[in-house]
Amino acid sequence: MAKLTVAGIVFLCLALASATPNPNPGPAFRRGDEFPFIHVPLAHASDYASGKVHKSLMDAMTSAVDDIQKHLPSLHATGIEDPILDLPAITTLTRCEDGYAASGFANSTFMCNNADLHSFTPHRELGSEAQVGNDIWGWAHTDAEGVTREFALVGQMDGTAFAEVLADGTIAYLGRLPTQSVNSIWRDIKTIGHYAYIGSEAPGHGIQVFDLEKLLDPSLLDEPKEFSIETDLTGLYEGLPAGTSHNVVAHEDKNLIVAVGAMPRLDRCGAGLIFVDVSDPANPTTVGCAGEDGYVHDAQCLTYYGPDVAYNGSDVCYSFDEDTFTIFDITDPANPEVISATFYHGVAYAHQGWVFDNSNQEYLFHNDEMDEMFSRGWAVDQKTTTFIWDIRSLKEPKLTGHYKSPVKAIDHNLYVHNGFIYESNYNSGLRVVDARMVAEDPTGESFTEAAFFDVHPEDDEIGGSAVFGGTWSVYPYFESGYVLVNTLERGLFVLKLNL
Repeated sequence: MAKLTVAGIVFLCLALASATPNPNPGPAFRRGDEFPFIHVPLAHASDYASGKVHKSLMDAMTSAVDDIQKHLPSLHATGIEDPILDLPAITTLTRCEDGYAASGFANSTFMCNNADLHSFTPHRELGSEAQVGNDIWGWAHTDAEGVTREFALVGQMDGTAFAEVLADGTIAYLGRLPTQSVNSIWRDIKTIGHYAYIGSEAPGHGIQVFDLEKLLDPSLLDEPKEFSIETDLTGLYEGLPAGTSHNVVAHEDKNLIVAVGAMPRLDRCGAGLIFVDVSDPANPTTVGCAGEDGYVHDAQCLTYYGPDVAYNGSDVCYSFDEDTFTIFDITDPANPEVISATFYHGVAYAHQGWVFDNSNQEYLFHNDEMDEMFSRGWAVDQKTTTFIWDIRSLKEPKLTGHYKSPVKAIDHNLYVHNGFIYESNYNSGLRVVDARMVAEDPTGESFTEAAFFDVHPEDDEIGGSAVFGGTWSVYPYFESGYVLVNTLERGLFVLKLNL
């Protein structure tokens, strides 16, 4: 279920391979000299610039979600109970023993290692009628007595669900904020302070600004609330060209939200980085944009602390621009500059990435969302491939190697916490990689898989599959150690690792 068919993959391969690689593929600031690795792009530079490659990716995900929704009994009165999509909530601790976490319910025996399941909540019990999930983020609040409460912000097609993660790892559903316009597969959530910033690919959506302190109301534990898009928002950013964004990025130190992938590509910002000052969350204000490198799919924006003394104290965005890994200087967001834009071995679709250490930015890990689909470069065997970058020179980042997962899957969002990479790898679930030795071995050869939890048992017998489904994203930053994993077709998993 929920997969791009073989015929569909062949069609996309033929369509994208119809143009020969461009030997001169972009502006002068693009280096493309990552010797000894070979740069052979999936498609012609014009196919990236026009959006052809991006559309093929979006179409494949849309097809997968359409297939998921066909099997939802509450949406389609077929009378057929789907054992995959009709799982009950799991509220008792299910330990990972002998390689499996078995809850006792059909289709809920999950392969695992060093990861215990504390709870599972299906999307329908998180208030979603669409019952398809996407992004996940978290927020923690510590009161005057030093008591900390942790909250899950769960992205779904039709809005954002809010839940408290309780001390035992179960959750209490508190309510939801509906989509600002129409449903969309893509929703993205970040936080600055006690505000959530929520964007979507839904036309006319904008970026919702929601005060998370509303979740502290004790009455929500007994009676979850449907928050109003008219009266419960602190603010609404309406400065996007068509109201759409693919992702939102938070630069907390600068009170800056960055919208990326905000169509159309022909807008003056080129669907690149759009900088929004949220010093006053009720009045988010555009302060600039960066369209020089075209469409940006995702980014991480930080104040720079690292060995490149020319940029120490500057603000930078590490961005993933479809066919390049690009670094921007955004110290003045009204006048951003490209520092470098680098092609890489096996490039198909540069998707997302994260630095190893925010306080000493020497290395960065990134994923390519289409290299496994099309068996590109190091991912020729379709096993999930994570790229390793030496960013000690921002003008000349170097691709030093890669880490390869033991199973087949497409990679999606990854985040780094305490030296471990938390990878959300669609059908192979959460994969946690020990990367603490990256300075000693930037090739990745000594990286190891420290833990995993496979949320999609249906393809385990064939060693996984490089198709869409399973987990969308992960949030690993709670002090309690609970890890949130949000999936497309099932719901929210709360895990704790044994590392």
